[in-house]
Amino acid sequence: MNEQHDIVVIGAGPAGMAAATLASRHGASVLVLDEQPRPGGQIYRAVERRREDGAAILGAEYLDGAGLVDRFRASTARYVPGATVWQVDASGEIGVTVEDRAQLLRADQIILASGAQERPFPVPGWTLPGVMNAGAAQILLKTSGIAMPAPVFVGTGPLLYLVAHQYLRAGVKVAGLLDTTPRGNYTRALPHLPGTMRHATSLWKGWRWQREIRASGIPVMSGVEDIRIVGAGAAEAVEYCKSGRWSRVPAETVLLHQGVVPNVNLAMAAGCRHDWHPEQACWHARVDDWGTSSHPNIAVAGDGAGIAGAVAAEAGGQIAALGALHRLGRITTEQRDNLAAPMRRALDHQVGLRRFLDTLYRPADRFRIPPGDDTIVCRCEEVSAAQIREAVALGCRGPNQLKSFTRAGMGPCQGRFCGLTVTEVIAAERGCAITDVGAARLRAPVKPLELGQLAALDEAE
Repeated sequence: MNEQHDIVVIGAGPAGMAAATLASRHGASVLVLDEQPRPGGQIYRAVERRREDGAAILGAEYLDGAGLVDRFRASTARYVPGATVWQVDASGEIGVTVEDRAQLLRADQIILASGAQERPFPVPGWTLPGVMNAGAAQILLKTSGIAMPAPVFVGTGPLLYLVAHQYLRAGVKVAGLLDTTPRGNYTRALPHLPGTMRHATSLWKGWRWQREIRASGIPVMSGVEDIRIVGAGAAEAVEYCKSGRWSRVPAETVLLHQGVVPNVNLAMAAGCRHDWHPEQACWHARVDDWGTSSHPNIAVAGDGAGIAGAVAAEAGGQIAALGALHRLGRITTEQRDNLAAPMRRALDHQVGLRRFLDTLYRPADRFRIPPGDDTIVCRCEEVSAAQIREAVALGCRGPNQLKSFTRAGMGPCQGRFCGLTVTEVIAAERGCAITDVGAARLRAPVKPLELGQLAALDEAE
């Protein structure tokens, strides 16, 4: 894989597949690097294997990805699964490990389609065995047909209800659902409701999930204000507070979720500028209308550039591909703009629903910024909220300096799962804006790389 490529796409979810298919159609040499064993990303994970039974459990929308995968497979884009990208450089250099061999590639244009990840949910007990993210439970369901036994779902957001509904359709017993959506969010979301009328089908779908879950007899508790997971060595129960009263639900499996955020690690490590998105409470890559980042040869597409869903990600990937083709001189400005017109309409239509959803399902402050000092924030290094606050009291100003104080963000995940919490805890403790604190500085390798693999790189590389 050491040859030069016109375009390298990183990630084979909706955005990556759509970008690669369109770019290869216009004659560009396209390489797609994907960490997963099959294309589809998280939303369409294992869709090629689930064509027969997928709709019955996972929903008809899940099978929409099969056509996208087929078009991608039929394209001339070269697909490399099981590829772990650990470096992206503004010079066009890409570090990747495939089959335990580290390599360096070069590309004239790079499209990062790294997708989304679940937002951290730091509550007491979230590190106990038996506690996992709802998205991880969905991965098991899609890839292996495995469901967690009698789980209690905890959190907020459409994915929480989607996975609970999929469990229901799979015939799996669900012990309960604790909804932490703040009651005030409903009032704050109302002004955005008129703008969602074009999305009546999507709203109806979400309402139907909730109705069927409640009708099935699954205990659903709304307005949950506080959560703690308790157990001696493993999860045994979820204790929750509503209207000032604490109650307890026995649970050996707890599935947490409070929304998804862009996976920004590669883009940040490449030096692409990012901005804080106050509505979604996360970092977004700063991109132009063609997905181009602050580096003209790196574009960011799909949920990696901002959460908007699978259909929007597909359109965003195509737009990013058109921008890359134009920069390569493969298409004219007029061709680019004309080809992009229907994709922009599709993107605008999907994005129209986001303001309502972002407002309605914005997690409560206490579930993003743990008030309890004993709550673990950085799971890799076992750094608690108290240790972060103590570091701020000693003069720590941001997450990069915090590494010296506590090692938070220096574990195998490189701050991928604690970075947002660390930044918000520091900002709250300092009483300043998020932008005054900033994000953790990321450097290659952004994924674990063995020294032997690095040493085995060809001398020329």
